[in-house]
Amino acid sequence: MIKFEGVSKVFGTEGKAVQAVKNVTLTVNKGEVFGIVGFSGAGKSTLIRLVNLLERPTSGKVTVNNLEISTISPTELRKLRRGIGMIFQSFNLFNSRTVFGNIAYPLKLAKTNKQEIKRRVKELLQFVGLEDKEDNYPEQLSGGQRQRVGIARALATSPDILICDEATSALDPETTGEILNLLKKINKEYNITILLITHEMHVIRTICDRMAVMENGEVIEEGNVYDIFSDPQSKTTKNFISSVLNDKLSPRLLKKLHENPTVRLYRVIFTGEASSKPILSQVTRKHQIDFNIIYGSINELQEQLFGSLVVEFYGGKSEVDKVVEELSKIVEVREVVHHGS
Repeated sequence: MIKFEGVSKVFGTEGKAVQAVKNVTLTVNKGEVFGIVGFSGAGKSTLIRLVNLLERPTSGKVTVNNLEISTISPTELRKLRRGIGMIFQSFNLFNSRTVFGNIAYPLKLAKTNKQEIKRRVKELLQFVGLEDKEDNYPEQLSGGQRQRVGIARALATSPDILICDEATSALDPETTGEILNLLKKINKEYNITILLITHEMHVIRTICDRMAVMENGEVIEEGNVYDIFSDPQSKTTKNFISSVLNDKLSPRLLKKLHENPTVRLYRVIFTGEASSKPILSQVTRKHQIDFNIIYGSINELQEQLFGSLVVEFYGGKSEVDKVVEELSKIVEVREVVHHGS
């Protein structure tokens, strides 16, 4: 569907050149929701602008629907762009047009007849839940409603690809959830491939099938969302995941632990079926030691449970070692604090 092969993008001239994208190789499969996460300046916005040739790659190949887009004619490019809808953080609506007029705009550009425009706009208004807002202007709408108009407009020409550029960044948490549910509905009911960029890891967790992490223009990690959440490899990815799982030790707790050199803390990672079984209590009871859950959470990722608990074991060193050894055969166990380290 979308393929980047050794793609780089350089802005500026020699001596003042900025390499925004560096040798990126990625594939986005048909019908999936693919997320690209990164901090500001990571290169993610530049990367998605290469998909519809809003930016032209300096080197490498970008292929969309089996077409290498750098080589296609202007006529082919216009046709390609009609098949790619875009949703923006700032909504990008025409303030002088009604909701109906905003959604109808791309259909008018495509020279669609008036009767079909009316039918299609009515259909989309119903789909996004704004049937009673067609005569309103953007300034009369909430942020979430304006984004729904933006989504309806992006769907007007029946695209097979939807690009979301920080589509929820300007919205409150409740409205963000509603928009993400709408995007999931679009993906499932229309089988539209969604490529989204964000700096919010909870967006990736909620909606994406696969993901890539970008830093300084490069893809530093890529894979299935569940696999990356359960076993992140890079420091940047770990920081992103910690932000959404809220599993970092607080400074107050760290200070308390450093003051007590006998404390041993472990992070226990539960995945798959292990997340729904009383493994921790069974193993500790078997070896007659107690445990205390410092904090933790159980999350659902791609309809699978993923749990991360930080626990303290109470008992003799040999008994604790036996518990850790046995647990490690079933779940992942990482020592977090040992003798104040």
